[in-house]
Amino acid sequence: MKRTLPAIATACTLAFVPAAYAQTPPGVVVVGQIAEPQSLDPHAVTAVNDFRILVNIYDGLVRFADGTLEVEASLAEEWEISEDGLTYTFQLLEGVEFHDGTPFNAEAVVFNFERMLDEEHPLHDTGPFPLSFFFSAVEEVAALDDYTVEFTLNEPFAPFMSNLAYPTGLIVSPTAVEEHGEDFGRNPAGTGAYRFQEWVGNQRVVVTRNEDYWGGAPQPEAVVFRPITDANTRVAEMLSGGLDIMVEVPPDAIADFRDAPDFQVQEQAGPHVWFLILNMREGPFTDQRIRQAANYAINKESLVTDVLQGTAEVAASPIAPAFAWAYNDDLEPYPHDPERARELLDEAGYDGEEITFYVTEGGSGMLDPVAMGTAIQADLAEVGMNVSIQTYEWNTFLNEVNAGLEGRADMAQMAWMTNDPDTLPFLTLTTIPSPRMAASTPATIPTRRSTRSCSRRVSRPSPRNGPRSTARSRKWSSRTPPGCSSPTGCRAR
Repeated sequence: MKRTLPAIATACTLAFVPAAYAQTPPGVVVVGQIAEPQSLDPHAVTAVNDFRILVNIYDGLVRFADGTLEVEASLAEEWEISEDGLTYTFQLLEGVEFHDGTPFNAEAVVFNFERMLDEEHPLHDTGPFPLSFFFSAVEEVAALDDYTVEFTLNEPFAPFMSNLAYPTGLIVSPTAVEEHGEDFGRNPAGTGAYRFQEWVGNQRVVVTRNEDYWGGAPQPEAVVFRPITDANTRVAEMLSGGLDIMVEVPPDAIADFRDAPDFQVQEQAGPHVWFLILNMREGPFTDQRIRQAANYAINKESLVTDVLQGTAEVAASPIAPAFAWAYNDDLEPYPHDPERARELLDEAGYDGEEITFYVTEGGSGMLDPVAMGTAIQADLAEVGMNVSIQTYEWNTFLNEVNAGLEGRADMAQMAWMTNDPDTLPFLTLTTIPSPRMAASTPATIPTRRSTRSCSRRVSRPSPRNGPRSTARSRKWSSRTPPGCSSPTGCRAR
């Protein structure tokens, strides 16, 4: 299906929507997402659209302190790292149970990582596990006793603790995986502040308060995640009171939400890079000159100012400026030089061959991907490149792209936000399942400068309920795992 998103005609009415119009029930938080999740198995997914739900159902050994990339205790109350950096020993919380009533212990931790990493594990076929490479340095996981677990690495790996805090490190119930097998992603069980209640396809995922949560039960009784693919519809639902949180607000609507008295916009810097995946196995992009021509042709400054309304900056490399210690200020992005692009196309003998461009309708924090794709298409057309856009709903898009572009498309949009700059060059220059595609020009899409959320001001009790549940309650209020992608939306106060 090929279409573009129209302008948001209702944006000017934002300031006139009183809080009393809110339709969501007391004690329930309703979140408008860009799609339904791919799976509720944290080891099987890669996108924050899924992670927003998963961080409510599961806990990891450690977690990120709210709003930072600093690691703090979660299911592991303390840990030691050997002097050579090869051994990590964790002391686990005692008395914690999974939602199915089975105990959380060291053997459960061993099960989780062996399931992902050991191809001979009897339940490895319940994957695939696309981000298991986060733990590729793990040589062995051993239960020293019921509540002590030891990881042995094959080499020192600085991001290990950060990767444990990433949603891929969330701990699932071994019993639930054994019971449901490949269907575990539809029947999740963790130790988190919310229990899975139901998943109604293309309508909602509902999680309910875990009264026995080890960190103290959160105040909201339930959280409902509604998949609303069209951005205009999400805006309309937010304005009518049907949502408490809206994610991925179109850039054109952000200023209106910010100025309206009934909403609150929240901003936070995020290590997020947008890029183009180019098929280098076949087609025009096998020629380096054509890849370079595309980079010269795309007006990245215009994408930032005209499409994204200043919510991003042009990327010079796969490493985002948010990683100050890893970022190289001396690098310069490709300039916008259509004439040079034409010269390279002539040198390469490009004859107007059609280029198929996969574009998502939303997802991975890309605020207006169809508008961006259309702008890129126009820039490439200006230098003589014949680009045909095919748009997809987010989960369909992921299935199309992750399977590889070979035989089907020449390029695709993608974005990634991560906790670890070591992963960004890999993720932007290769694909997760195989090296069938490569993104040779990650600078063609800007780096996101911040994440945003808007809040509807409503008269409700505070969701925070003591020190432990404060951290957990923040999760439903669009707390973003510092990886993969980022929320931009509206949140109920």
